[in-house]
Amino acid sequence: MTDRPDPRGRRQLGLLAVIFFGPLAVAAWLYYQGGDLQPEGRANHGVLLEPYVNVDTEVDGAPLAALHDGAWLLLYAHDGPCEAECRDGLYTTRQMRLMLGREMDRLGRIFLHGPEAPDTVFLAAEHEGLVALHDGGLADLIGTKTPAGARPGGYYLIDPIGNLVMYFPPDLAPKDIVADLKRLLKLSRIG
Repeated sequence: MTDRPDPRGRRQLGLLAVIFFGPLAVAAWLYYQGGDLQPEGRANHGVLLEPYVNVDTEVDGAPLAALHDGAWLLLYAHDGPCEAECRDGLYTTRQMRLMLGREMDRLGRIFLHGPEAPDTVFLAAEHEGLVALHDGGLADLIGTKTPAGARPGGYYLIDPIGNLVMYFPPDLAPKDIVADLKRLLKLSRIG
């Protein structure tokens, strides 16, 4: 009697290997050679500002330190007089906060303006809860953290412990900014 291996056993082992390793090989091929099928690599629409800087420690006497008080802050920066473009930006921050729904209490709004003071009557009537401030040190810090080639102004996200986290260009769609905010608020264990 000879101990020859059964050819059916080898075929079954080969079939099991194909069933197990086949999808893995196809997935690897699609990932590395598939062209349009590759993932983008990121899900956020804004620009992550790395390395993080803490506004409270970087700007001496920053009035912002007293404002975040455990909440996320959406800061709108505009250096010139608050005319149509500025008013649209402020309106956008208000609407984005409202779009957060029940999470909107976790987000405060800040308007960082230039040396020319905004119309306080307009701000009180149209933007309840908005804090307007002029802080040259904060404006300088934001200027150094804004991505190269970006338009002046825009929206910045500050976390509850005072870190400057993200930049959103002024022409980015509000729904994209809100999508990033919702994702951050959902994942955040602070604020």
